Amino acid sequence: MAITTKEGILKVLSAFNPWWKTAAVHPSFTKEYKRFAYHEAIKRLDQADIRRIVVLTGTRRVGKTTIQYQIIDTLLKRGVDPQKIVFISMDHPMLKLSDLNQILECYHENIHANQDAYYFFDEIQYATDWDKWLKTIYDIQPETKVVATGSASPALIKGSTESGAGRWSVIQVPTLSFYEYCSLIGVNDDVELDKSIRPTALISYTQPQRSEIMMKLSGMQNHFNRYLQVGGFPELALSSNDLLAEQAMREDVVDKVLKRDLPSLYNIRNSTELERIFLYLCNVSSNIVSIEAIAKELNGVSRPTVENYIRFLESANLIYLSYPVEMGAKKVLKASPKIYIADAAIRNAVLMDGDLLTEPDEMGKMVETAVYKHVAAFYYQKATKIGYYRGGKKNKEIDIVVDYPNIKNILIEVKYREQAPISENEAICELSSEAIAAIVVTKRFDDYGIHHVPDGSKLLRIPAFAFLYLLGHAEKNGYKGEE
Repeated sequence: MAITTKEGILKVLSAFNPWWKTAAVHPSFTKEYKRFAYHEAIKRLDQADIRRIVVLTGTRRVGKTTIQYQIIDTLLKRGVDPQKIVFISMDHPMLKLSDLNQILECYHENIHANQDAYYFFDEIQYATDWDKWLKTIYDIQPETKVVATGSASPALIKGSTESGAGRWSVIQVPTLSFYEYCSLIGVNDDVELDKSIRPTALISYTQPQRSEIMMKLSGMQNHFNRYLQVGGFPELALSSNDLLAEQAMREDVVDKVLKRDLPSLYNIRNSTELERIFLYLCNVSSNIVSIEAIAKELNGVSRPTVENYIRFLESANLIYLSYPVEMGAKKVLKASPKIYIADAAIRNAVLMDGDLLTEPDEMGKMVETAVYKHVAAFYYQKATKIGYYRGGKKNKEIDIVVDYPNIKNILIEVKYREQAPISENEAICELSSEAIAAIVVTKRFDDYGIHHVPDGSKLLRIPAFAFLYLLGHAEKNGYKGEE
């Protein structure tokens, strides 16, 4: 007896596509709040002159599937025939065991005969030869539009540069920014800011103008610690029980990825070593990491295994790798990466240390992790690299460098402590004249303004919650314009 049959496939597809009968997506699937990636995906899908398949990538539970349902809801409200829209979850056991061609044949034979359809593939990396199928669909079905999601981003990005070159666009869906978190829980409804405000522009403002902005943002500061604790994931941000939210994160985000997704995708026989390496990285998040040191610390794990597993963790969007960048003629160290956990909330859920929020060093790591994530998410389409600087005679360091092609960089130093003095011989001071902007991220609400460097350069001091909020505000207006 065949495990997969067209009758069985049709039953599964019908269950996933209730709008074939109701002409509507159930409100519980669409959610009210729309993430920035939704607006970017709609913009790409609607672009008539440049046809592209849209691929959304990000870790589990960040809302990729919800974005697909929101797009489907938008199409239905525009009057698109419900039969023309098919949602296919490649994570479902029946569909995972079926050929993509078999699934699409079943849909077209029974629901919509023509090729002018909208295909929504969820977790497409589970489909055999998914990249070749997307290429084929693009090449021979010019009236078909496709939105796909996947949790293994390097695989998707690699496909986009090979089979998908000129055929699809990859949109990163990171965990919630602080701005999105505040919008989702409804605490920033009364905050009115000029749409043109960017964190880097504050350097040219007067101190009274900066003070006016900070007063408008004052209410957001009270939500910053909870954001660091659980706020990166939409469902968990809305949870009324933070302990249960952290438990759900461990089960849904970490355990399923480490024990199921990655072993399945990369044929890992023993996931214990993968878990040990991830736990180690949670402890050292925001630090420069030596592969040799990890292999030595985790006795019995070889260097090649460490290298492979770090690559797998990056592919699952659980970590970011930040590499050194050059600053002018300054020498940089050999390319040892800094490793950041993709969201401070993931790190907290794994370490299960209730005192993290009260320990200054740990808070510093969490805030630097959050700053890196926000900067990487904001600039990933604009900059060649988001890295760090460490070099010169005394190996001085700058936490985060936005490395723009052919123009000056943006320098960011995180000093999340009550007293955060800047000495004139710090790297960010010495190199600020080579940057288009130099920013020191502070802790206290009243620790903002301009720090003057002897060479005439200026550094912007800004509290972490305000910097992250304004970066999200800028991202929102970059995507949505006048909406």
